Amino acid sequence: MAAEVVPLESLLLARTVWRAGRNAAAAPLGETTGFANLDTLLPHGGWPHGALTELLIPAEGVGELSLLMPTLSRMTQAGKLVALIAPPFCPYAPAWQRAGVDLRHLEIVRADPRGALWAFEQCLRSAAFAAVLGWPTNADGPALRRLQVAADSGECLGFAVRDSRHAGNPSPAALRIERVETAWRVRKCRGGQVPARGFAPPSELAR
Repeated sequence: MAAEVVPLESLLLARTVWRAGRNAAAAPLGETTGFANLDTLLPHGGWPHGALTELLIPAEGVGELSLLMPTLSRMTQAGKLVALIAPPFCPYAPAWQRAGVDLRHLEIVRADPRGALWAFEQCLRSAAFAAVLGWPTNADGPALRRLQVAADSGECLGFAVRDSRHAGNPSPAALRIERVETAWRVRKCRGGQVPARGFAPPSELAR
């Protein structure tokens, strides 16, 4: 059986082959977080493209929305769709508008925990959304792996907000950051070493 010849450039574009060399760092591999100090901590200079990022929090309302708001506002202002999957609270529209989010490009999906996990995966995979933010309360390892694969397939930014009790469990997410006291700490980052210092975030966005 003859072997299939695949052009190298197509593999590079698909990011299945790492391009070594002096100009490798010039490729835009990350989406800026909107915080220069945080971007410098992350291997690709921002949120990893086509990947799942876990935000591990001890309780709701510790600044997880403020951390993501620059990204969400920038995307919606550019006319790109953002999805919220089964948020545990009703987003306070005036606060989101004050933060710069164009509500015309914000979709909210209501579902029970099982349906929310399915919707999260489908939205990531659809390639219709620039970013998808979910709160998967009952996601195990295989479920998180499906979310990571879906984000890669849809070339989407995936954000999963989860309880800090999961910090000790293995995860296929490309990036894991945890809120510890008054700062965010990077616990895992694909493509680089875990930074020793943390990032002090702005105040929490009012809901």
